[in-house]
Amino acid sequence: MSQDRDRLRDLSARLLRLHGILLDRERLAYEERHGSVASRELLHLLLHDEHFSWLRSLSSMIAKIDEVVDADEPLPPESLQSAFREAHRLLKSGTGGAFQDKYHLALQDSPDVIMAHAAVSRVLSDSGSGPGTR
Repeated sequence: MSQDRDRLRDLSARLLRLHGILLDRERLAYEERHGSVASRELLHLLLHDEHFSWLRSLSSMIAKIDEVVDADEPLPPESLQSAFREAHRLLKSGTGGAFQDKYHLALQDSPDVIMAHAAVSRVLSDSGSGPGTR
């Protein structure tokens, strides 16, 4: 089971890196329109401002993974595959939605996003979490 926790920690770390890059991009875009934002204000914006709302699904996913990893209880067997499936659905599905639309634009626009996406993709492909995986 510690191997499963390690895999979830790896997924979380890669998602967190991706989230950080996306958040930096959104912060710059926000600051172009509204002026400089102090670091302490950024969390409030991430949680409450419409401009950052598309990132909340990724933030929430990372928090859920970390909660499972950090729990004292044994890791439920379905937690690992569920986390990997959810990450695959959010980042790689062809479905539309606020996150997917903005994420695809970021992928087209930023080599840093592409590299972080590739790092997450490697971990997802190692898990066999693609479409049709149960």
